[in-house]
Amino acid sequence: MKRIIALILALCMALSLSFAFAEDGGVAADIRTATASDYTGKTVILHSNDVHGQIDGYAWIAGLRTYFEGLGAKVILADAGDFSQGTVYVSSSKGAAAIDMMNAAKYDVITLGNHEFDFGYPQLMDNLSKAEFTALCANITLDETGESILPGTKVIETESGLKIGFFGLDTPETVTKVNPGLINMITFSTFDKLYEAGQSAVDALKSENADLVIGLVHLGVDEESRANGYRSIDLLGKVSGIDLLIDGHSHTVMTAGPDGEPIQSTGTKFAYVGVVVIDDESKTIENRFLLPTYLGNKLYAMNGVDGDVLAVAEKITAEVDAEYSAVFATSEVVLNGEKAPGNRTEETNLGDLITDAMVWSVVKEGGIEQVEPNAVVGITNGGGIRAAINVGDVSKKDINTVLPFGNTVAVIYVTGSELLEALEASTFCTPESIGGYPQTSGITWTLDTTKAYDQGEVYVLDGKESSYYAPASINRVTITAINGEAFDENATYAVVTNNFCAAGGDTYNVFGRSTSSFDTGIPMDEAVMAYVEDVLAGKISADTYAEPQGRETQIK
Repeated sequence: MKRIIALILALCMALSLSFAFAEDGGVAADIRTATASDYTGKTVILHSNDVHGQIDGYAWIAGLRTYFEGLGAKVILADAGDFSQGTVYVSSSKGAAAIDMMNAAKYDVITLGNHEFDFGYPQLMDNLSKAEFTALCANITLDETGESILPGTKVIETESGLKIGFFGLDTPETVTKVNPGLINMITFSTFDKLYEAGQSAVDALKSENADLVIGLVHLGVDEESRANGYRSIDLLGKVSGIDLLIDGHSHTVMTAGPDGEPIQSTGTKFAYVGVVVIDDESKTIENRFLLPTYLGNKLYAMNGVDGDVLAVAEKITAEVDAEYSAVFATSEVVLNGEKAPGNRTEETNLGDLITDAMVWSVVKEGGIEQVEPNAVVGITNGGGIRAAINVGDVSKKDINTVLPFGNTVAVIYVTGSELLEALEASTFCTPESIGGYPQTSGITWTLDTTKAYDQGEVYVLDGKESSYYAPASINRVTITAINGEAFDENATYAVVTNNFCAAGGDTYNVFGRSTSSFDTGIPMDEAVMAYVEDVLAGKISADTYAEPQGRETQIK
């Protein structure tokens, strides 16, 4: 182990601190700084974001807390959201296990991500009622009272008198990235109101004489967020008085924004732990860097992980594995679980399998009486597909990891023109990735990415503004056939989708406006498992799903 650490140290000595927008897997740390001999008179913020169920990583950040405290530092643990969802280890408890892990690691302050709401606002608040840390969010209010659902700010004062002010913001994109029915009792500050909420939070911290103002924000830097101004770099351009943003949402590894903006983010799944070093006497940030969490596939034990925290993670893992590890099928092929290029940019073999399974799960039970069987199609949002299926044994845990949100299969009835609108809206930025990208079954369609999206009015659902815009015209998407028959804009089609999209989630506002729909109650993961067992006889073969089926054609 000493030789391995020495090699890492030697490598890092050749690297500089600034690795803005580094690729995942690149070393973005200066470990020489982390191994300084004395941190007396320093405050160190250790931060994470988009942990997404990588629960063993909490043992590493807790170990780092002990390490820096041993060198004399005051240590604060912070998180920038999306801890409740991502693997079966947290999703099976509806996010409660993530709270247990963060309590064990002794976090101090966090903000919310969009995935904190995947199981609904009431479940989130129940989870947070057990938190031993402070959760901040300044841009979400409860409709019934108009009050903020959480405190927006917190000042942490060290023994030396240093006052660090934290505020929290969550992306307004949550309103379309979560089932609208699960959050219909709260409102997110959108567009300019997001900046107003941010500025009010900063001003409140300044009024408390905070020496430094640090934002825990779940905004990210994704290109698809540019149009609405919901990126962390947009916030910095609109809000004054911020010393540093600890960012999440886009899974970016960075120690600065594209133009050197003071933003730091650790990627996802504990790829890194962020470190912010503050000098208590000068009350300034004197260093910032990222430390790698893993060496190969093992926790990187520069100074040891926290055994007590690791024991909590191992207990959760063992309990979940005992329930979910049973093998029910095999796969001869790799089913594409990538984001981009992948399920958020183009047709994939995994998207084909999932939508075929969804349609089959409904058709076999009957009940679709408004249309003939050849007018039934399937659509699911590519952003809901979260992992690959590899060659070999396939377990319940594998499928649940692919589809971790607990969504159910739903059916909505739309006209052909409404189906076109759904596809047009859900590919508005392609070839840039988008969570709403349609994986389909029964639809033969073409997307012309050389044409500009004709942006219309902002989508509104239940009186609340979306993050997306309706198409003013249909000029990028063409549907050539439905189950091999001619497409008719005036015909009625049954769309088998997930309850998230059916409620108008992501870019599927047109689905949320449908007056004829029903939820089958069939969990998506169970639909896929039943399809693989009953239709594919337990084998995902090269003859069936080795490649995408050719349902979609893209003009580039």
